[in-house]
Amino acid sequence: MKKVEHYSVQKVTGDGRCLFRSLVKGMAFNKGISLNPREERNNADELRMAVKEVICDSNEERKQYEEAVIAITVDESLKRYCQRIQRPDFWGGESELLVLSRLCNQPIIVYIPEHEHANSGRGSGFIPIAEYGAEFQKGSWKGKPRKAVRLLYSGKNHYDLLV
Repeated sequence: MKKVEHYSVQKVTGDGRCLFRSLVKGMAFNKGISLNPREERNNADELRMAVKEVICDSNEERKQYEEAVIAITVDESLKRYCQRIQRPDFWGGESELLVLSRLCNQPIIVYIPEHEHANSGRGSGFIPIAEYGAEFQKGSWKGKPRKAVRLLYSGKNHYDLLV
């Protein structure tokens, strides 16, 4: 069983932007910045549109995100995806996490509540289920190490922030 970790949950508005909202809140939190609701929404929409630009608007850039394109096209055509991602109520998921971790040089770890894990009891901790951009935690010649943004996935298509 994976190690149980303990954090505080920062609830995020469930308006379809929750993945993107959680990410911008987490990146701001890691820099000691607090976003007001308007900034959070606008920054979330900017992240969503950044994914659209690299996946939908540029064949050259899309080639750098082949893993995300494969994940997208398992469920739907790229054309349909590119129409849907433009909508503010678009639900982000693994494909967007793959793109954004690299695009933002941001490590991201996704957790589920301990009580939702098949092999655990009724604990109040969190278990990591996916990690993106781990290479950015170590730093490189281009930049210094980055703190991971920790997202809580509810299993009901909703993400919150863990701090």
